[in-house]
Amino acid sequence: MKLLEDLRSLDRNNIGGWPASVKTFFTVLLFIVIVFLGWYTFISDQQNTLQNLAGKEDKLRQEFSEKQAKSVNLEALQQQLDEMKDMLRQLLRQLPSRTEMPELLVDVSQTALSAGLQQELFQPGTEVPKDFYAEKPIKLKMVGTYHQFGAFISGVASLPRVVILTMHDVSLTPLNPPAKGAEPGPDQLLVLQGTVKTYRYLEDSETGEASGKGKKVGGGK
Repeated sequence: MKLLEDLRSLDRNNIGGWPASVKTFFTVLLFIVIVFLGWYTFISDQQNTLQNLAGKEDKLRQEFSEKQAKSVNLEALQQQLDEMKDMLRQLLRQLPSRTEMPELLVDVSQTALSAGLQQELFQPGTEVPKDFYAEKPIKLKMVGTYHQFGAFISGVASLPRVVILTMHDVSLTPLNPPAKGAEPGPDQLLVLQGTVKTYRYLEDSETGEASGKGKKVGGGK
């Protein structure tokens, strides 16, 4: 071919004198190289970016679908939440009120005495308010038999108001441990010692006050 013959007879020291066909060939070759380098440098990166954006688009579409499904049921879920809060308030109102709490503590103490327990310590602590209720810790130490403790628990459960006692770090140990290998008898004296918590409900005015205090504390930070 004439182009091949022209390439073989090229004078590298006289580029201006090269045949037109050779100049055209190198011009086209240079253009192809420039286009390839441009594609590799810019377009390839753009394609990678496009693929990443396409992946994000799929993820966003999925998140949108999930949030849209939740938003469709938002009103029903909010209604269920309000109903559950109302039920919780009704249940909490079965607990003693603020004015009933001192009398309740006396009733619990009297119930222990009626069951025959010896009260060595019955010390109510500082009340701790929560969202809808307040808890009252009581440090106590009582001595009695297994049946007397059972009568005490039964008596507390039969009080007019709902009384919830939760045990915290409470131990029940024999006052005079029996000899090794011997089984404790029904009249074995036991010592119940630790902290129990009883609860009362917060009235609407108290709930508002507690929320206001919480906002002030949060704002101070």
